[in-house]
Amino acid sequence: MDRIKLTKRLIFLIFFIFLVNFLANNFYWYFSIWYFDMIMHFLGGFWIGLVYFYIFPQKENSFSAILKVLAFVFFIGIGWEVFEILFNNIIAVNLFNSLDTFSDIFFDLAGGGLAVFYFFKRIVLQ
Repeated sequence: MDRIKLTKRLIFLIFFIFLVNFLANNFYWYFSIWYFDMIMHFLGGFWIGLVYFYIFPQKENSFSAILKVLAFVFFIGIGWEVFEILFNNIIAVNLFNSLDTFSDIFFDLAGGGLAVFYFFKRIVLQ
């Protein structure tokens, strides 16, 4: 595994996510583009999946490694959703939307799945 390459990609991706989130908040993309939240959760899941590989280096492509990454992304996504629900109920006074929560977790996992594929194709094999 090339940690320098992975580190560069992690830094680039987190700055990209922060920039897009900043623009989205300034231009109200979360409210005007109905699917924008899904894109951001996908990118976040992808980043969290790559962070897992950075923290816990993997040398081989195994089913248990894939499950560990997806479980890591799942638990981070659940934690984020709990934070979002608490924030919306206490501060923003928005009602809980279970469909949005399940959609967010699905896209977190989809991004994590892409991170697994990307890691083994681009970081390990090259």
